[in-house]
Amino acid sequence: MTFYFYIIFLLSGLTGTHSVTTVTKVSVKAGRSLSIPCLYGTQYRNHVKYLCKGSRWRSCSYAIKTNERQKSKKFSISDDKDQRIFTVTMRELTNEDSHFWCFVENNNGPDDGEYFHLSVTTGPPILSVRDQKITGFIGENVSIEFHNCISDRLQWCRLGGACVENPSGLMDGTRVIINKTGHKDFTVTLSGLKLESGGWYLCSSGEYQMPVHLSVYGKSEINAATITETTVTSLENEKDSNLLDLELIIRLSVFIVIISVTLIMWLLLRCKQTTAEAAVPAKVEDEVADHNVLQITQGSPARSDEGVACTAL
Repeated sequence: MTFYFYIIFLLSGLTGTHSVTTVTKVSVKAGRSLSIPCLYGTQYRNHVKYLCKGSRWRSCSYAIKTNERQKSKKFSISDDKDQRIFTVTMRELTNEDSHFWCFVENNNGPDDGEYFHLSVTTGPPILSVRDQKITGFIGENVSIEFHNCISDRLQWCRLGGACVENPSGLMDGTRVIINKTGHKDFTVTLSGLKLESGGWYLCSSGEYQMPVHLSVYGKSEINAATITETTVTSLENEKDSNLLDLELIIRLSVFIVIISVTLIMWLLLRCKQTTAEAAVPAKVEDEVADHNVLQITQGSPARSDEGVACTAL
């Protein structure tokens, strides 16, 4: 018995323990984004969660953590402690984005985590969904569209919970119908939605899975949210309008100042030019007057001499 527990402990040290539940294998087209849910136990509600990149958990590298400021444009992470699910989102995926681990920090021993594999392809994915995030209303139906490149048994499962196989079944009081709509297309319809119907699901086809998140609301919640969003949008538009008016006023003020300064400078230059032009004739007149005075002054003695001579004769 002791040897048995030793083997279990050794295996858990080599592969990581399994207190985290997530997908196993997902097919995704290169360049696209994908969100992966990771369900954890209640004992890890307040623990740090993180995404680790690499095929081996002991040598994988941190991609993003919940207790660090998120600066990465490629990865983001959020933690829903009520549902005990943290979600990692990966963007602009390439064929190098293949091996990942969902981890929670364990203060009493090795971190707990679960491995998942991404099959990034340039062609159509093996199993894909039209929209990964779906919204439904209490008491109504919602249909989710999938594309499947392989013919295999289809399942609709709650993350970490029960499954419904093709063609139909019940899950938490909600009827699930899996219906093929084409050669490679099918829909999963959930009828009679309840508030508790919301959460993360996995659609499975063979070894491939595709996670889908369903949000369920009451009509009043949607209306309130719509009103709030409309109000916020209106306030933002009003704010933008006020900013636009302020910017226009500032531009007009600057334009008026420029025109005023230009006009004042033009008037000053014009006045200076006029004064200069008026000063030129006055100077000429003064020079002429001075010349005449000079002539009169120089000519008077000559006339006096002539007068004396004539008398002598």
